[in-house]
Amino acid sequence: MKRNEGIDDMRLRNKVAVITGGANGIGFASARRFLEEGAKVVIADFDSENGKARAIQLKDKGEIRFIYVDVTDEASVLQLMNETVEQHGRIDILINNAGILADATLLNMSSDMFDRVFDVNVKGVFNCTKAVAPTMIEQGSGKIINTTSVSGVYGNFGQTNYAASKAAVVGMTKTWAKELGPHGINVNAVAPGFTLTEMVETMPEKVVNRIKKQIPIQQLAEPRDIANAYLFLASDEARYIHNHVLHVDGGIIM
Repeated sequence: MKRNEGIDDMRLRNKVAVITGGANGIGFASARRFLEEGAKVVIADFDSENGKARAIQLKDKGEIRFIYVDVTDEASVLQLMNETVEQHGRIDILINNAGILADATLLNMSSDMFDRVFDVNVKGVFNCTKAVAPTMIEQGSGKIINTTSVSGVYGNFGQTNYAASKAAVVGMTKTWAKELGPHGINVNAVAPGFTLTEMVETMPEKVVNRIKKQIPIQQLAEPRDIANAYLFLASDEARYIHNHVLHVDGGIIM
């Protein structure tokens, strides 16, 4: 059975998507998923070695390239967006996926740890969205999807900096939804729960098992689960979804 009448079987056919943090984990899964649905993908990452390798790995699946970016550097972000527009003529989708951790309890967290996380997780999202907004406004369309976290909504032990940064992403999402919505730009966020990325895979098995017990469905998310949420919000199927934070967390906070 085909999807709803009038919706292409390839949900992102010829859409141009920029995915920050696309060299690993959820970002890489999203690059793969978007290519499967017909998008032209730019993997944007600080990790040049992995970024280039990932683009080569996916080259048979569609049109993809890697562009180096430091999301904390405004000039680097502008170069990313300019190169993308020069090649493709437009940017339809921005996935603000790049993010870092520097966990410690409050009394053990340094100012440097706090600042580093905010530079990437907050300033990076600000820089990328500000840089892409003029292109999307000129087009009269666009999808901006920010990555927050259940930690940003409910807090988490040992994550003062991370939880605060992800809460800030929710606030920016809701503000930009008000500012950019009248220009035909949908702005939403995804709040993943615990996901089987490279970082989680290095955790002791007993810790992972303890986390699983907190999740009603008794399993961690796969990166593709989060990528599918990005895909839905980036597609025309979500054209009337705006100013929303979509939790993809297995019901961990129930």
